[in-house]
Amino acid sequence: MLYRAEGIVIRSTDYGEGNKIVTLLTPTLGKQGIVVRGAKKLKSRYGALAQLFTYGDYSYYRNGTLGTLNSGEIIESFQELRQGLEGPAYAAYAAELTDRAINDDEAAAYLFHQLKACQTALAEGKDPQIVVRAYEMKVFAAAGYAPMLDECVSCGRRDGPFYFSAAGGGALCRSCRGRDPAALELQDGVWKLLRVFLALDMRRLGSIAVKESSKSQLQLALRRWMDFHLNVNLKSRGFLDQLEKYGDLLGSVPAAKRENPAQADSSEDAPAADESG
Repeated sequence: MLYRAEGIVIRSTDYGEGNKIVTLLTPTLGKQGIVVRGAKKLKSRYGALAQLFTYGDYSYYRNGTLGTLNSGEIIESFQELRQGLEGPAYAAYAAELTDRAINDDEAAAYLFHQLKACQTALAEGKDPQIVVRAYEMKVFAAAGYAPMLDECVSCGRRDGPFYFSAAGGGALCRSCRGRDPAALELQDGVWKLLRVFLALDMRRLGSIAVKESSKSQLQLALRRWMDFHLNVNLKSRGFLDQLEKYGDLLGSVPAAKRENPAQADSSEDAPAADESG
C-alpha cells in the first residue's frame, strides 16, 4: 500500500551496501521506518532525504513494519544543523531523545511541530542549551512524565518555597522535603523557566537570556528527571554534556557567551515568547 507523509528524519542507519533505513517523525502517522535504496551512493537521487534532520515529503510502499521509499521531496534540509560542533550535537541529541523516549503510538502532530520548531530555533542560532531544555520538557510531557510544578506533589500545598524531586514527581514543599532528601533547591528563576518550558509551544519560543548558574541548575534538574523516569541511554548525551562543560576547550562557545560575554553571569533570567506568529 502506498503512503505519503511529511516527516523529519530522527534516525538514519546504513542498511546493506548502498542503502539506508530512516526513522521519520510524522504529524499524521507517528514514527515510520523507511528503506531508502541507494541512499549511500554518490549520485543517489534520494540520498539527501535520508540525512538526519531533513524535513521532507515522503511517498513509500509498506506491507510490514518497514516501508520502501517510492519518491520524495525535501521541504527543508536544515543544513545548518550539520555544520560545526554545536548544531550537530544539540540537534542529534533532540532527534535521538525523540526516537528513544517516544513510542510509536505516543508520537503525534504536536510533538512533530515541537521538534520542527526545536530544529528551526537551533538553525537560527538561538541559545542551544535553552532550546534543548525546553524541548526536553515537550518530550517528557509527550511520554506521560511531565513534572508537577505548581503545587507540592505530596500535600498539595501551592505556596513555596519548593524543592525539585525527580523521585517524588516534581515540587515538594519544605514540610514534605524529607520524603526525598536528594530534592534540589532551585533558584526562583529556574522554577519560572521550568513552568514556562512546560506550558510554552516551541513555535512561539523567542530569545531568552539566562544566567550560566541557572543553565547549570536546569541541566541538573532535567538530567535527574530523565534518568529517573525515562531511563534511556543516549549516545549523543555524553558528547553534549562535555560540550556544555568544556565548550571553550573544544572550540565551541555557547551562543549566549559569543553574543555578550559580560552578560552571561549577570543578566536576569528572562523568558520570552515570539509574538511574531
